[in-house]
Amino acid sequence: QLQSWEKTMDCHSPGQGLMPASFKVRTVPLDGDDSATEEVLDPDFGEATIGRVAPVDSGLWWIILLRAYGKCSGDLSVQERIDVQTGIKMILKLCLADGFDMFPTLLVTDGSCMIDRRMGIHGHPLEIQALFYSALLCAREMLAPEDGSADLIRALNNRLIALSFHIREYYWVDMQKLNEIYRYKTEEYSYDAVNKFNIYPDQVSPWLVEWMPCKGGYLIGNLQPAHMDFRFFSLGNLWSIVSSLATTHQSHAILDLIEAKWSDLVADMPFKICYPTLEGQEWRIITGSDPKNTPTYHNGGSWPTLLWQLAVACIKMNRPEIAAKAVEVAEKRIATDRWPEYYDT
Repeated sequence: QLQSWEKTMDCHSPGQGLMPASFKVRTVPLDGDDSATEEVLDPDFGEATIGRVAPVDSGLWWIILLRAYGKCSGDLSVQERIDVQTGIKMILKLCLADGFDMFPTLLVTDGSCMIDRRMGIHGHPLEIQALFYSALLCAREMLAPEDGSADLIRALNNRLIALSFHIREYYWVDMQKLNEIYRYKTEEYSYDAVNKFNIYPDQVSPWLVEWMPCKGGYLIGNLQPAHMDFRFFSLGNLWSIVSSLATTHQSHAILDLIEAKWSDLVADMPFKICYPTLEGQEWRIITGSDPKNTPTYHNGGSWPTLLWQLAVACIKMNRPEIAAKAVEVAEKRIATDRWPEYYDT
């Protein structure tokens, strides 16, 4: 119902199918009867958020959770309802719409995922690609076979293949890949260029060379022409394991890296949302001097809720001892600290 709600920002309407970032329940008087009231939903599609950014991830999570509900409960009647099927299709049409973008990844403006604040993730952030991939898989299982959805399923299948290849091939970084980047030729104008995104070797951050373990690797945070965001984003990497966006080899390597960099990513409270944090001049330029996002919160804060993503990833890869160790760390602190939403880094 909320998807088709009229929504505008300065007289401009975003694409149909958008899911709200949040909504409130308002009590209003019934027409013609002051003594009676009714409850109505008051959704926010970004027109009221800090920074006025529409949410990209809420629609993707909605599809994933809808599939999880059907799988856990065995009740498929919800996903089979006509209005719910229409809702799935509207989200897919919005995500699969043609535009100017050449990449199979989903183009996202900064602030429209994670939180409505700048984190320097404009473009194709890993977190959204992992949720996008997972939502496409879930939607494919739930879409009712009918003539009207044949084109949509075809587009969905094509996107899944292209998206998984793109992420596995170009977002992956380990010691071997770092050595390749150092030897990249630049300004390659041709169809068979090795350095397809014109990445300059000088862009490799000094912290990364020291931080990268010999055994292990991870999917970088973002990829754009002449720019690789080498930060480690936890949700994107963990969800890539959960959804099988990462290969089996890559999934084990991500867990290897988590074990090797335990003191940075888990430390006294699992799990750090990203590493390293933005600080100093970099923080000023990228976040716009945002005082809420000094090294804390979504800029390197530790979020206990990421424990369940870690647990699912570890169970899937048959390495539950990693998650068990992280839960042990949380058990010592979390109840005593009264279940905080996040910890400062």
